[in-house]
Amino acid sequence: MTGLLIALTIGLPWIGAVAVWAVGDYRARLQHRLAVGFAVSAAVTALLLLTATTDAVELRLVVGGIFGDFTFVPDGLAVLLTVIAAVIGGLAVIFSMDYMRGEAGLGRYYALVLLFIGAMAGLVLASNLLLMFLFWEMTALCSYALISFYNDDPKAVAGGVKALIMTQIGGLGLLIGVLAARASLGSYDISALLEGAHTLAPETLALIAFGFLVAAAAKSAQVPFQTWLPGAMEAPTPVSALIHAATMVNAGVYLLIRFYPAFEGVPGWTTAVMLVGLVSALLAALLAVVAKDLKRALAYSTVSQLGYMVYAVGVGGVFAAQFHLFSHAVFKALLFLGAGAVIHAAGTRDMWKMGGLGKEMPFTRNTFVIGALALMGLPILNGFWSKELILEAGLHAGPNWAFAGMVFGAGLTALYTFRMVWLVFFGPRRSEKHVHDAGQAMRFALGVLAVGTLTTWLLVGSVGACLSCSVPAGEEAAHAAPALGEMVSEVLAAPATWLALAVIVFGLFLGWQREPLSKLVDRLGLREPYIAAAERDFGFAWINRQVVRAVQSMAERLRAVQTGQLNWNALGIVGALVVVLIVLLAGRG
Repeated sequence: MTGLLIALTIGLPWIGAVAVWAVGDYRARLQHRLAVGFAVSAAVTALLLLTATTDAVELRLVVGGIFGDFTFVPDGLAVLLTVIAAVIGGLAVIFSMDYMRGEAGLGRYYALVLLFIGAMAGLVLASNLLLMFLFWEMTALCSYALISFYNDDPKAVAGGVKALIMTQIGGLGLLIGVLAARASLGSYDISALLEGAHTLAPETLALIAFGFLVAAAAKSAQVPFQTWLPGAMEAPTPVSALIHAATMVNAGVYLLIRFYPAFEGVPGWTTAVMLVGLVSALLAALLAVVAKDLKRALAYSTVSQLGYMVYAVGVGGVFAAQFHLFSHAVFKALLFLGAGAVIHAAGTRDMWKMGGLGKEMPFTRNTFVIGALALMGLPILNGFWSKELILEAGLHAGPNWAFAGMVFGAGLTALYTFRMVWLVFFGPRRSEKHVHDAGQAMRFALGVLAVGTLTTWLLVGSVGACLSCSVPAGEEAAHAAPALGEMVSEVLAAPATWLALAVIVFGLFLGWQREPLSKLVDRLGLREPYIAAAERDFGFAWINRQVVRAVQSMAERLRAVQTGQLNWNALGIVGALVVVLIVLLAGRG
């Protein structure tokens, strides 16, 4: 039965993708209904998996040979991520009924979204490293295609290409780690790596560990790969909520959590993870402070919050990272979909052309503010509890200077979030365009996520149970997962909580007094240099452009081998096959 649920959770969205594509765009109403039906069905089967979590193989596809069997294990961590992908995916598809109404290419849009939902579920449920890599690459392909969905827009195409190249660098790191594990252990099984890591040569284990770190940093848009995520905001907003806020970008954090027990002893690995998270959190928050584009501000916020999760893994707060991943998926999906409702009504993403929209969009305003309060980390919303657990873990197990940086980041988060909410919903109107509140489908998705933002922290015990019964969880991780009462008393009694709240309140005060603060910054001559540096992503944009140009130049040179003549192409394929067979036979011998 559990194997059937796994197959349905992955397969239903894929069947839906084919069905929506086959119907044709001339029957848009049927496409909407089919997409919603298959997405919601996948969400239901994913929720049913919560009752059947186990660390045993429940679905096996016999492949054999050097590939081994493709296996799926629905342990707690995998099922939790599956539920996040499927449920938020279903809500994003429901939201799309209003958002994408009248858009061209509707079949392509829904097919890619449904394909992604199934691939993301497969990525986390797979217990075979090679199969996990295949799903990893499938999510990257869907992300690229959806970023470039408006393919007549040069910015959308450029954003898609940039995202594909940057994430493929991470894919290369993951592939190197997977192949090194297979060569050393003789198996692609994830449990083989987790259980046999101590038997590997130190240099081999380090290669795998840092290869996986590169993969995680690229997938989760962490330094130095963080610049692709703001460019991904050219995708339709429901895609941003699903893929670039709540699910795919979390895959990197999932990878670190999953293999933490195998890599924590590698010299320098946890320090590198902590530094990546710290720098990413602070750098993205500094960029969000001056962002004008609503979706880009949320994208920088996503990079920053993912940085908190990565930092938590680096200091050993595995449960705190997992809990914040869960909380962030809910409130950030709410914020992105709320932004989508605003953009759909206002016809612009420029916050300086908004203002005062809260009077005409009260439902959207109220739900967006709930998400914003959770992002700031204010009581009693889900973001407060999970972020405080991260800070507490950093205070107890990490260096004090890194903890101070993360607390400073909490203040920056309050500052840019207050600025964003005020520019969009309050203050004077800066546009004469008449706007309307969210439609019924939009309201349903926003309402569900708002309720989730207010209440999901109550599930801390269940989230902890998911971690404690997972393959990578040991006794230490299980012990670190508190029950609800323990978490409340622990957080409220922790000095880190009150220090962080004081810094957050100060950040809110700076947001409230931003006009006098702006005048002071102007007098000091800091505004123009800061904005100029932010527009260049503090130098990272130049670095990333060089990488993209180098890849494109290499691709242009490789075009010479594509003659367009079938005979030569067939010869190349056969020749490569012969080489592969010789290598395999030599290895078997």
